[in-house]
Formats: sequence, structure tokens, C-alpha cells
Amino acid sequence: MTSIPIRRGIAWAFAGRVSDQVLTFAFGVVLARLLAPEAFGMLLTIQIFTGLVGFVAGGGMGQALVRAERVSKEDFDVVFTLQLLIGCVIYGLFYVTAPLFADWYGNPIYRDLLRLSALSFVFRPFVTVPSNALHRDLRFKAMTGVNVACLVASSGVSIALALRGWDVWSLIWGGIAGSALRSVLLMWQTGWRPAFSLQLARAGDLARYGALVAGNDLVDYLRERVSIFILSQTLGPRSVGLFNKGESLAMMPFLFASGSVYQVLFRALALEQANLDKCRYLFNRSIGLVAVYATPIYVGLFWLAEPLVRGIYGAQWVASAGPLFWLSFAWPIWLLGNLSGAVAASHNRLGAELRIQLLSLALNAVAIWLALPAGIDGVAWALVAVSATTGSMMFVLALRTLQADWRDTLRALYPAIGLNLALALILAGVELTLPAWILAHDLLHVACVGAIGALVYAALALYAPLPALRTEQARWRTLLRLPT
Repeated sequence: MTSIPIRRGIAWAFAGRVSDQVLTFAFGVVLARLLAPEAFGMLLTIQIFTGLVGFVAGGGMGQALVRAERVSKEDFDVVFTLQLLIGCVIYGLFYVTAPLFADWYGNPIYRDLLRLSALSFVFRPFVTVPSNALHRDLRFKAMTGVNVACLVASSGVSIALALRGWDVWSLIWGGIAGSALRSVLLMWQTGWRPAFSLQLARAGDLARYGALVAGNDLVDYLRERVSIFILSQTLGPRSVGLFNKGESLAMMPFLFASGSVYQVLFRALALEQANLDKCRYLFNRSIGLVAVYATPIYVGLFWLAEPLVRGIYGAQWVASAGPLFWLSFAWPIWLLGNLSGAVAASHNRLGAELRIQLLSLALNAVAIWLALPAGIDGVAWALVAVSATTGSMMFVLALRTLQADWRDTLRALYPAIGLNLALALILAGVELTLPAWILAHDLLHVACVGAIGALVYAALALYAPLPALRTEQARWRTLLRLPT
């Protein structure tokens, strides 16, 4: 395993996330023009339940395939067989209980919507198993191509059906069409073909690891949504919308940067899990480079939260700037905690991670409840405090797993710390010297400060005398044909 495939993997994983977000936003605007809000509300209502059950359907066994040092065709067949059996059972349960679901919501359309939507659990193994094969081989370029093609096809079907008056059904059938195409493209890319196997001994090993993965994912899912649940029951729907907007904006750079690196780092660490020296290098190098590339975005959010929110969304959303501002402080902990999770997953320390996740869920609920008198800004600060606690615990778990020294990680962060302290001082100066007429126009304010900050940071990152970045600087100067 060399740095070249890792770097390319990260680049393609990041490109995939960006393209997914951009296309989803664009197609979402079109569908929002064609369909009433009720159609999306019905789909989201169903997805609350299918999303929770989805963790059981996958069982985490796909990630077990990615992590394993050696796998055979038999292993893929075992996972396919178990996931197909679980998916069929889940579909049967949803089919039988769909009338009760419709009665609960007092709308008979939910019966057929749930039954049709639940077919995704039957299709799922035909998608997840070949997808795991691509992930295992670090073929993120192929995964990105498949994802983009399927997103375009799925959205195209939904838009075509919406134009013909299919209402909420256009969204359901678009998803099914996308899943069908995804399975065909993935099998073509990997050469994998469905086959059955019930080698229970091997299945037990995969299922044990997979259960821990699924448990962690489920707890993480609940932890992410506990704030919305508590706010909806206390401060009301307006506060939910405002807080969610600020939180979503704060999480976006994290999901693009650290989320993309996680996939590749997990596989690289799994390949090198017996070589702790290499694992320590990969871990610290990943943290250092992600910090250099993503931290300036959070420095910008720190300075521009209010004009950014008001300029893009309007004055009615300006209260979202508070959570966006405060949650920006959680970025370093999110970075350390997320990439520490890749260490735990690759070295089979998921039991310890699950205990930390459960603690995080409990602390989030208590902290949010205590912070309610301070409003959504207080809730944001409470989440930062909990993230600092549990993220630090994840980092300690990673250090113990790799037998690493925290000072090595700190040294890896030195370039990001120096560059971003300089950026913060420069942005402070820019804010003080900009004329009032620019500051009076929010988007112009954001554009000017952002452009100046980006140019200065790029110049510093390319030419500052930072030994840890010497190779990275030379690579970019060569790529951009800049003087050395």
C-alpha cells in the first residue's frame, strides 16, 4: 500500500461526495417545483422507520468484508445470502404491518407506500455486496461513476413521473429504478455474480464483527437525531428548523473532508493492521493533511457565519448563525474522533467504540436538556462540550490501539495550527479595513473576505517554510506550474 492509491482514493471519494451533494441539490430544486411538500413529508415519514431497520438489514457484514485481510468468493456469497434472507424477512414484516402503519397515521396511502418502499430491503444485497468489493479494492473512481450515473437516472425517473402527475409515487419509483441500475453497474464493474452459501462457521465471524458495526451505526444515528427530537418537544418547530440549518452548514465541510478520508483510511489501516508503524504514520498524516485543507473553512465560518446565513437564506434564518458559529469550534474534535473511529473499526475495537458512542448519546440528551434555557445557541455549546469529551475518548482509544504518542499527532497538526492562526489574524484585519458599503451587503461581504482569505491561505500553504508540508507544497507548485 503506497501513498499514491490512498491519495487517489481520497480524491475520488471527495469528488463523489461533492458530485452527490451538487446533483442532489439541483434535482431536489426541480422536484420541489413539481411536487407539493406533502409528497416529501410522506416519504420522510416512511424513511424514519425504514432507516432504523436498515441498520439491521446490513448487519455491518459488508464492512467486515472490507476490513478482512483475506477474503474469498465464498465470503461474499455468505454475506449475500444472509443479507438477502434478512431483507426478505424485513420486507415480510413491513408488508404485514403496513395496514397498522396506515391506520396510525390515518391515511390509507401509507399502506401501499410502505410496502413498495420496503422492496429496497430485497434489492439491497445486490448493491451492497459488489459495492463492498469496490471499497475493498480502493476503487473509489468506479464507485463515484456508478453513484453519479444512478443519481442522474433515479432523479430523471422521478422528474419524468412527477411531470405525469405521479405525486409521491414518483419519488418511490425513482429510488427503485436507481437501485436496480446500481446493482447492474456494480456487478459489471466487479464481475461479482450472486450465489448462495451457508458456511455458518465463516458467517459467524463476519456476523460478530458486523453486529458491532451495526450497533455503532445505530447509536450514532440516534445520537445525531436526539437534538432534533428534544427541540421538537420543547422549543417547537421553528427552533428545530433554525438549529438544523446551522448544524447542517457546520457539518458540511466535515462530511466532505474527514468523511471522505475515513473510507480510504479505514481500508488502508485494515490492510496494514499488523504493521503498527505504518498505521501510526497513516493516521497522523491523514489528520495533519485534512486539518491543513479543511480548517480554513471553519475559520471562515467563524468570521462570516451571520452574513453568510442572512445573505443566502434571508433575514428569517439569521438565528441559525449562532449554532453555526459555536459548532465551528467542534471541528478539531470531530476530525480526531472521526479518524480515530477508522482506527477502531480497522483494528476490531468496535466494542470499545460502542461504549463511547452510548455514553455520547446519553451525554448529548442530558446536555441538550440542561442547555434549553439558553436556546439553540446553548444547545450548540452543549454539543461542543460533549463532542470534546467523547471525541477525546475516541482519540485515546486510537492511541492505545496503535501504541502511539499523542505528541506525534500534535506535531502533525503544527502546520494547520500555524497557517490558520495566521489566517485568523489576517481576516481580523480585513474585517476592520473593509469599507462600510461592502459590510452592508452580506454576500459581497462574504465574497470579499472569503476571496482574500483563500488567496492568502493558499500563498501561505504553498510557500511557508513548513518542513512537514515540503512534499505537499512541491507537488502543488509543480501541478500549478508555480515558481519554487
